[in-house]
Amino acid sequence: MTSMLTHLDNASPNPTQKLSRGDMLRTLTGIVGPNGVLHEPEDLLVYNCDALTLVKQDPMVVVLPTTTEEVSQVLRFSHKNGIPVVPRGAGTCLSGGTLAAEDGITLCLTRMNQIDWVDVPNRRLCAQAGVTNLQITQAVSSQGYFFAPDPSSQMACTIGGNVAENSGGPHTLRHGVTTNHVLAVELVLPNGEVVWLGSSCEDQPGYDLTGLVVGSEGTLGVVTRAIVRLSKSPESVRTFLAVFDTVSEAGKAVSAIIASGIVPVALEMMDSGFIKPVEETYHFGLPLDAEAVLIVEMDGLMEATESEVEIATEICRQGGAREVRTAASEEERLHLWKARKGAFAVIGRIATNYCTQDGTVPRGRIPEMLATISDIGKKHDVRIVNVFHAGDGNMHPVLLYDERDKSLVQRALDASYEILKACVDFGGSITGEHGVGVEKLGMLHLCYPEATLRLFADLRHLFNPANLLNPGKAILAPGEKSKEELMLRPPAAL
Repeated sequence: MTSMLTHLDNASPNPTQKLSRGDMLRTLTGIVGPNGVLHEPEDLLVYNCDALTLVKQDPMVVVLPTTTEEVSQVLRFSHKNGIPVVPRGAGTCLSGGTLAAEDGITLCLTRMNQIDWVDVPNRRLCAQAGVTNLQITQAVSSQGYFFAPDPSSQMACTIGGNVAENSGGPHTLRHGVTTNHVLAVELVLPNGEVVWLGSSCEDQPGYDLTGLVVGSEGTLGVVTRAIVRLSKSPESVRTFLAVFDTVSEAGKAVSAIIASGIVPVALEMMDSGFIKPVEETYHFGLPLDAEAVLIVEMDGLMEATESEVEIATEICRQGGAREVRTAASEEERLHLWKARKGAFAVIGRIATNYCTQDGTVPRGRIPEMLATISDIGKKHDVRIVNVFHAGDGNMHPVLLYDERDKSLVQRALDASYEILKACVDFGGSITGEHGVGVEKLGMLHLCYPEATLRLFADLRHLFNPANLLNPGKAILAPGEKSKEELMLRPPAAL
């Protein structure tokens, strides 16, 4: 690995003359074919942002490879000519991690959408980067297995993006996030060199470079394949809904369930701001006058699951739940999860635009954090609603705004900064699963001392010395400044 990275560092681009647009398009077309290159304004518009719609930038060109070799050739070409490259999957990232470079190539891997092999006896599967999260589970569900990470966007989000962001989801409280289920990745380095990191075997010697790549947000290389760990489908799954008159009671119930020694497979909270539009859309029977609901799911052996549900429902009742309703059938359970995972899709009923934040706090401070979020919303005159992974303290306050009202947009940004800073002050973090992207670059200093940030930058430079791969994202290169760096910055009042 040392010799490879030394070679990479010595191979820094030094283009002798600027490449013309026509020459660039001809070369890229020669690599991926005419249907794999998009450059007309109306085509580029589709790729000008991800799910963070506050910041937009049209790419210079979009390239859609279908093989690792094509990815390698595109990166060799871009490296030789000093052209920035931004890897992209389905564009569901919520922090601007796939925001295009104005003078660069957006490398969209959604056409690399094949499952290469499945090894059920050893609980392994190899998928190309463009395979969706849900497709992995669908490929093995008939054989009694599933892929544990399940972001709410799992029907659309790709495994390459999951690896880049270390995605989680509602059902990772017990099973763990993406890094716990990725054994190896095929990685194309910025100079086009292809390497495999990790192995389908357990406990390989040497540095855990797979773990380094998971969550690196496309700044170290382009993931083209991943070998993932499959989980055995549980014998029993039980899901219940607990209804509370206050968010404080619901938050305390979350802490009490975990304190009892029970670790649910999922423990989600939704406040009154979400309950009404979700009910109007999905008609699950949620009480419109409730201030908060918890969705709690247990899985495992039949006897253990039944016992855990009894204990958890009793904790909720003693904690003030006015109603506890257990899903009576698999159809009802799936309907409830459809309502939860589709929650963000219903925001159009109540707002023109929204921004979802992603801070974490210790579970015991959830009630305090919810009160703080409410106070911050009132301070900045921004409506905030909440739906989040309560079991692991991963808060998702959703700030509602209208992008035509510039004052409201700025107030939403100011409120976002204060919320995330409060998460750090409470002993948490500025992100649990959405990543830093461009959105939170100006907040990293709240989480790490300067020496740690320098170490991060040095690691990025080791893999990506010319800073051509996803520049201005996640971790700034030494001396780098980005126009999006201070997207979230301290409000003038602080």
